[in-house]
Amino acid sequence: MSSSHDRRPAGRYYIETWGCQMNVLDSDKMSGALEHHGYVRTDDAAEADVVLLNTCSIREKAQEKVFSELGRLKALKDRRPGMVLGVCGCVAQQEGERIFSRAPYVDVVVGTRATSSLPILVNRLRAGDDSARHVADVEIRNDSIHFPYDRIRRDGEGRGRAYVTVVEGCNHRCTFCIVPTTRGREVCRDLDDVVGEVRHLAARGVHEVEFLGQTVNAYRDAAGRNLGDLLRAAADVEGIGRIRFTTSHPAQMTESLMDAMRDARPKLCPYLHLPVQSGSSAVLRAMRRGYDRSGYLSRIEALRRRIPEMTFGTDVIVGFPTETDADFEQTLELVREVEYDTLYSFAYSARPGTAALEFGDAVPADVKMERLQRLQAEQQGIQERRMARWVGSVVEVLVDGPDAKRPGVWSGRTPEARVVNFRGESAPGRLERVVVERASPFALYGVPSLPSPA
Repeated sequence: MSSSHDRRPAGRYYIETWGCQMNVLDSDKMSGALEHHGYVRTDDAAEADVVLLNTCSIREKAQEKVFSELGRLKALKDRRPGMVLGVCGCVAQQEGERIFSRAPYVDVVVGTRATSSLPILVNRLRAGDDSARHVADVEIRNDSIHFPYDRIRRDGEGRGRAYVTVVEGCNHRCTFCIVPTTRGREVCRDLDDVVGEVRHLAARGVHEVEFLGQTVNAYRDAAGRNLGDLLRAAADVEGIGRIRFTTSHPAQMTESLMDAMRDARPKLCPYLHLPVQSGSSAVLRAMRRGYDRSGYLSRIEALRRRIPEMTFGTDVIVGFPTETDADFEQTLELVREVEYDTLYSFAYSARPGTAALEFGDAVPADVKMERLQRLQAEQQGIQERRMARWVGSVVEVLVDGPDAKRPGVWSGRTPEARVVNFRGESAPGRLERVVVERASPFALYGVPSLPSPA
């Protein structure tokens, strides 16, 4: 086994990532694990000794994209048979041995939480140990959530922000969702360990932290401390200027958590992603979401009472098997009432192992697409109006980096998670004050307002 202290690198690795913020952070952990064993990263799969696909299975198209990419990589594997090709993440957890049936040239399949095992398996394979060429460590483990935070290879640090996992897995049993199968039941980190990571990041110049979990507001450590306690503790960390958390479940958006969110202002960013999935109480019951339409709206109202400037994002599934035309109209009405700043919308697709399979797929594909288009058109009009209100104002932007296609243009986000593009001189991780000159439904555009605070 190689160590990070070897003079000669153990090899090069390449990771391609699909999916949510959790997957991005998982890839950062896998990178850190490999680099601790002497590997160095490359951005070119063709020159890598280890190629890993960190996968998402939340929707059918995301899953099929993985097998399409594996087909493309077959030619590379044929030319370089000594290269280790692995599938990690949610598709690995879901499909297991079946991946070898569809792509027999894959070397190893690793589950969602087996971060620490990865370099050991890779080294065994590269040493010619054929017994390592199998589905390895796909049982749900706790390696990932307890991975040493000082070993994580974070690309986001240079941009002044970082993801921090606080809970993995989900104890809900929504009928459409595969996450409990691919991520397991909830396991939480100790609050003191999380705060230690936040301090570690602040010392490295990170300005914004985002707490992650499949159901982040279910967080509760062994001592009974919850997400509200964590928000208050993180707000006391010197150097941290922005705090976010995602993704929340409406059923666990409690009064005490909302009080803590108010108490954590102004460091807590005034943006919350709160997936509703449907505006129909009947569909929500069929989805087994644990709240109804009025319960969801009461939480939105309660948050706006405490934090009037709070903005919201959501997820919506159209074409769920029990959804009628009337149900869909209720979703449109809810979207108009709440006026979300962002909305991620999807046509329902059946996922293996979910309870919704018993409903069949009763909504025709053309009806799903028509509903999806109507919803997206409605939301675009809402976003046009809500983005236009920023024109003429000065906003604080945490800079992500330069625009890849437009020289001299920088991009970043406001505390409300609005994307802002501006011309001028800047650098990743800087805070800029930008005068907004115009808006589109998806971004703001402006010029720096001097002096910059950072």
